[in-house]
Amino acid sequence: MANLEPPDAFALSAALGWIELGNPAEALAELERVTPENQSQPGVLELRWAALAELKRWEEALVVASDLVRVTPDSVNGWLHRAYALRRVPAGGLQAAWDALLPAAERFKQEPVVGFNLACYACRMERLDEARVWLERAMKIGKRSEIQSMALADEDLQPLWAEIRDK
Repeated sequence: MANLEPPDAFALSAALGWIELGNPAEALAELERVTPENQSQPGVLELRWAALAELKRWEEALVVASDLVRVTPDSVNGWLHRAYALRRVPAGGLQAAWDALLPAAERFKQEPVVGFNLACYACRMERLDEARVWLERAMKIGKRSEIQSMALADEDLQPLWAEIRDK
């Protein structure tokens, strides 16, 4: 998390507890108690994004994820969160999510989840050849059996399930 001092550290810890208990609204209330100068700390942004995503408040989640990319450009989480939210906002969609995440594939070459998510987006856009390439890349980078299991559980990749089972 973040290296915050009390009382901000207590608020952050409480917010995490609320997230773990499945109460994102209370988590957001706790995060409001963090002082203004610490609102853009990565740990605060991560928990705020998680709570907003749980509540399906995608436009707010997109703003937070964009802040996270700005504050921690060398962390893959913000890039993934931003694409995930972009996919779901009314002005976004699959292509917007794809466009936002594609630069992360070059930036985070050893992160299999980037390729996995790009495979999902490509598959949903009916670009199956691209989806195959990205999924194979994810399997080469990550643990093949884990990526395969994830793929077989992800509805986005359903058009490729038969092929994935045979790998």
